[in-house]
Amino acid sequence: MKTIYLAVVAGLSLALSACRNDQNTQTDALASTLPGQQAPAAPPAPDWAKNATIYEVNVRQFSPRGTFKAVEEHLPRLKELGVDIVWLMPIHPISQEKRQGTLGNPYAVADYLTVNPDYGTPADFKALVQRAHDVGLRVIIDWVPNHTGWDHPWVKAHPDWYTSVNGKIISPVTKEGKPTGWTDVAQLNYDNPDMRQAMIQAMQFWIKEYDIDGFRIEVAGMVPNNFWQEVRPALDKIKPVFLLSEWEDDPEHFKWFNANYGWSLYRLLQDIVAGNRPASAIDTLLDYNQTNFPGWYYQMHFTHNHDENAYRGTLQETFGPAADVFTVLTCTIDGMPLIYNGMESNLNKQLSFYDKDTIPWDTYSKSRFFKTLFTLKHRNQALWNGPAGGPTVKIPTNHDDKVYAFYRRRDNDWITVILNLSEQPLTVRLNGEGYEGRYMEIFTRQPAELKPQMTVSLKPWGYQVYTN
Repeated sequence: MKTIYLAVVAGLSLALSACRNDQNTQTDALASTLPGQQAPAAPPAPDWAKNATIYEVNVRQFSPRGTFKAVEEHLPRLKELGVDIVWLMPIHPISQEKRQGTLGNPYAVADYLTVNPDYGTPADFKALVQRAHDVGLRVIIDWVPNHTGWDHPWVKAHPDWYTSVNGKIISPVTKEGKPTGWTDVAQLNYDNPDMRQAMIQAMQFWIKEYDIDGFRIEVAGMVPNNFWQEVRPALDKIKPVFLLSEWEDDPEHFKWFNANYGWSLYRLLQDIVAGNRPASAIDTLLDYNQTNFPGWYYQMHFTHNHDENAYRGTLQETFGPAADVFTVLTCTIDGMPLIYNGMESNLNKQLSFYDKDTIPWDTYSKSRFFKTLFTLKHRNQALWNGPAGGPTVKIPTNHDDKVYAFYRRRDNDWITVILNLSEQPLTVRLNGEGYEGRYMEIFTRQPAELKPQMTVSLKPWGYQVYTN
C-alpha cells in the first residue's frame, strides 16, 4: 500500500537533510534511555533468521496456473538460488464487492481462515509449507490486519468491529483522518476487544494448522502498537516466528517486530541514480538509523517489490544500468536482502496488480548473480543480519560523492565492498584503514590484496566485492 508510506518517506527525507547534530537530538525511547532506565530487550527471533534471505512470491503471477502446486515445484530451485524465506503475498480469498480489475486486490481479504480457491485447496497449501520445510526453506504469509474486503463475514456478523462514521462503515483513512483511496476495503476498529481477539486467533490458526513460520504485516503502522504487544507473545507461545513490518517510522515497532522495511534506503538509491543526492548521503542515513534504531535491529533491503513493480515500473525503468550495483549494495549492507519473484530471470515487465499477468520466465539468467551474493551471505558471518553480523564501516575514498565503499568484520570473517554509484568510469583511491588484508573478489574469483592508498578501477555503475 503506497499512499501512507510515501508520506512517511517524504517526512524522513526531510529529517535526513538536517545536520547530524539535529539528528542526535531526536528522542527515541528505544535507541537511548534516560538515567535509570533499561533498554528494551529484543523480541524473540528464530535462530534461522540470523543469516537469512527472503524471496517474495506473487502466487497469481508466478506461473500460468497461478497455484500453490506451481509454486511448490519451484522450491528446490529457490533453495539452490540461496533463498531462505519464501514470503507469499496474500493467500486468502479476495472480496467480490467493490472489486478492482477482473481478479481483485489480493489485499482485500474476504476470509482470514481459508485460502483463495484460485490458488488451490487448504491441503495444497499445507503441502507447499511441508515441502518448503523439507528442502530447508521457511514460509511467511502476508497478513492484512488494518482492513478487510467488503464481503468479509465480519462486515455483516460484527459491524461494530469496523470503523464507522454516522453509522456507516468507512474505507481506511490515515492517522490524520485523510482518505487513503483504498475504496475496495473496510477499516477495522481496534477499539473493539472482541475483534482484536478474533484477529489474534486467526493469526494463531495459520501457525497451528499449517506450521507457517511468520508474517509480513501490511501497513503495520496503521494498527495500534498495543495490539502488537498482545500479538507477539500469543504467536511465540506456539513457536518462535519471524515478523516483518511494512513500516519504518515508528520506533515502538522495534519491540515487537524482527525487521522492518528499508524504505528510506530504497528512496535514497532512487535519488542517487537520478543525480539528486551524492553517494555520501548513505552515511547520513546510516547515522540516522544508528541513532534511532536499537542495536539489535535490522531492516529488509530491496531494489524491487510488488508495490514498486505495479505502481512505479520495472527494475530497469527505476534504476536502469544501475540495477545490479544497487542490488549488490542491498545484499551486502547490514540487513536482510529481498528478491521479488522474476528478478532472477531479469524481470522486465510491469505486472498487473488486479488481473492475470504471468511472469515471463527466461532461463533464470540472473541466478548466478544472486547465488554468488547469497552464498557469500550464508558463509561469511560479517554479512549476517543485525547483531549476528558485523557493522557497516565506511572506507573513505577520493570520490565519496560518487563511490560508496565499506567493510564489515565479524570475528575472523571480513568483507570489503566498493561501489561506483555513477555513470562515469572512476579510478578510486581507498583511504582510511581497518580493511587491509588478502581477499578474493567473489564475481571474478581473483585474489587481491587490499591496503590503504591503493587504487582500483571501476566501470560506470561497477562493483567489486571481496571476501577473506
